[in-house]
Amino acid sequence: MVTFRMRDGTGSVDLRYLVEDVDRHGNVRIYVRRKGLKKVRLRETPGTAAFLEEYRNALAGQIIGAATEREGRGSFRGLCRLYFASTAFTSKDVSTQSWRRRALESICEKHGHKPVALMRAKHVRSIRDERKDAPSAGNHRLKAMRAMFKWAIEEDHVEVDPTLGVQSIKYASAGHHSWELEEVERYEASFPVGTKARLALDILLYTACRREDVVRLGPQHVRGGRIRYRQAKNEHRNPVDIDIPVHPDLQRSLGAMPHEHLTFMTTEFGKAFTANGFGNKFKDWCRQAGLAHCSAHGLRKAAAARLAERGATVYEIMAITGHQSLEEVERYTRAAQRKRLADSGMAKLKG
Repeated sequence: MVTFRMRDGTGSVDLRYLVEDVDRHGNVRIYVRRKGLKKVRLRETPGTAAFLEEYRNALAGQIIGAATEREGRGSFRGLCRLYFASTAFTSKDVSTQSWRRRALESICEKHGHKPVALMRAKHVRSIRDERKDAPSAGNHRLKAMRAMFKWAIEEDHVEVDPTLGVQSIKYASAGHHSWELEEVERYEASFPVGTKARLALDILLYTACRREDVVRLGPQHVRGGRIRYRQAKNEHRNPVDIDIPVHPDLQRSLGAMPHEHLTFMTTEFGKAFTANGFGNKFKDWCRQAGLAHCSAHGLRKAAAARLAERGATVYEIMAITGHQSLEEVERYTRAAQRKRLADSGMAKLKG
């Protein structure tokens, strides 16, 4: 049994239950193994974000599998296991699968052994309110349970949907911080053109894409001065294809970097980032630039706001960001539009 220590973006963590085997060719193989359970091989490079994510998925899968065998299909954890194996779950985008799995597994830590047939709305509210210190996390729990029970009703795994009538926690939030111009300039001063950190900023700022898209974009998506790609979000249900011109600043950044892989953004080991891995790495770059309060998603918000400040219509913004409803775009641009309208209104008082 060996223990690995690595950083996950928030500090050092010890990875337990790891074993090393050497095959007949002398290659070292790493597995997750817990007593009495089948070991799971890890294929990613140790020390990378992808390895950490693979390790956590393998460990979570072992825990759920063992508990389900012990607790039976009638338990909450047993229902989660069936749901995770269903087409209703696996057909979702990777990002959707990830947050739903995390939310449901966090519930299983305390309630996994309980009989699902006895769950009622009051129990769902109680589980939601266990995270009232973080309302967003509580609402994610509710949304994940709602999706799972909707599937479970259709598949006759349960007779009652206990999430019906349960409301989300109402709370005020400004969402992700939208970068100010000075903050972009501060980041640019810390990471000049030709660095991977700067390329990450320019991709995010001049495409307004999500981190799930950043980790997939590569040279094959740039043709004739345009970037063409299909957004990762909802790509299997309601796909959105993006076709936008390459901004000159982004072109300069792309031209200053070698591109030896199918993705622009690669780890120090030459592998593509996972979405979470990239988010953590970009957060590290922000901290190095003295911008700990900034994030990758905040640049998407800033890009939409900039477009609004410069007079872009809602439909023009939607064509760039890939939003599919006016409400989503207005949420990003409301403050920018208010500022522009105020300037226009005050100008009418002159003279």
